[in-house]
Amino acid sequence: MLQSGADQRLKDLGIELPGAPTPFGTYVEVLQTGNLLFLSGMLPVVDHKPKYLGRLGKELDVEAGRDAAYIAALGALAATKQHLGSLDRIARVVRLGVFIATSGNSVDQPRIADAVSDLFRDVFGVARTPVRMVIGVASLPLGMPIELEVIFEVLEESV
Repeated sequence: MLQSGADQRLKDLGIELPGAPTPFGTYVEVLQTGNLLFLSGMLPVVDHKPKYLGRLGKELDVEAGRDAAYIAALGALAATKQHLGSLDRIARVVRLGVFIATSGNSVDQPRIADAVSDLFRDVFGVARTPVRMVIGVASLPLGMPIELEVIFEVLEESV
């Protein structure tokens, strides 16, 4: 069990979450069914604008890819906290999907995905590490380099 909750860990790490992202189309960012919380594809946006555009191995290097993934992960945490009221309600990160737009010859996708995995590990703890899938694709929405798929298991609210 964690010594402190996820909200406290964010503070301890000096991480301030951005505002929760808003949809770019006709969908919702977060949907809970039972004890599972599904997030729509999380993109590297700041103030509803792309922070990065391009593909890994062409317009972007690995460090830019890692930063884009980290920004998308912060958006995922912000959307989750807005929906639940507290990240302490996360029982575990069930699944993490990291989609990375590449020029076709890049093999550094796991290093980029680790930026998200490391953040989630630091916030939720090693015992809550998810299964993960990392996929290189030709393009992603609005020309952004990263899209995250996240599924959380949620603790029941205490009465």
